[in-house]
Amino acid sequence: MVTIAAVGDLHIEAGTGPRLRPLFERAADEADVLLLAGDLTECGELAQADAVCEVFDGLGLPVIAVLGNHDHDHGEQAVIAEMLARAGVTLLEGSAVALTTGGTTIGIAGAKGFGGGFAGRSAEKFGEDEMKAFASHSEQCALTLHAALADLDTSWVVALTHYAPVRDTLAGEPLELFPFLGSHQLAAAIDSATVPVALAVHGHAHYGRERGATPGGTPVRNVAAPVIATPYALYQLPTDPGVDVIRLR
Repeated sequence: MVTIAAVGDLHIEAGTGPRLRPLFERAADEADVLLLAGDLTECGELAQADAVCEVFDGLGLPVIAVLGNHDHDHGEQAVIAEMLARAGVTLLEGSAVALTTGGTTIGIAGAKGFGGGFAGRSAEKFGEDEMKAFASHSEQCALTLHAALADLDTSWVVALTHYAPVRDTLAGEPLELFPFLGSHQLAAAIDSATVPVALAVHGHAHYGRERGATPGGTPVRNVAAPVIATPYALYQLPTDPGVDVIRLR
């Protein structure tokens, strides 16, 4: 069995590390890996990133993260990445990591992703340069996820993004926001992976719902903190194909 702990959109403020850390100190006893689905900070300030490091440094299990849009707000994402690395957090952006746990291997492919919308109602590389740039960035982000997934040859594969790969998990959000909450191209990257993806995890949609699936049938879970309503959700990956992911808490 492989158990995943996951949460996104913590929006940690400066000085709150000591208060938040006890919420995560049981994670090593409950899960094989902890995934952080972006928006770790409230607005990407370095003091907020320092608090993130206080929370997740030395928890006793692998901590794998992607950044979110809030983490980019002050343009300090490169420095934040260095801070997280010093705290032992593996930050993914168009990259992957393979872990060995309990006699099996699990691969995590991660990318922040981007907006763009969903099939039939998505941005296209047409018209103004600004629209072309928006659509091109969405496409490029999906391509980086596809490349990261291609690097994995593990027993289990999990995709980690901040933006949503499907509309299912956005239900509850205003329809006007859908183009800015995710992209169908992320789902296409997941469904075209060489090794089947057992679970796709994202955040970003605070008013969405937890459960969804890609067109190819990959389980998708929105783990934004307001959605899961717990410090982190626990998911058990199925041992048999066709069996859904089980939420333990």
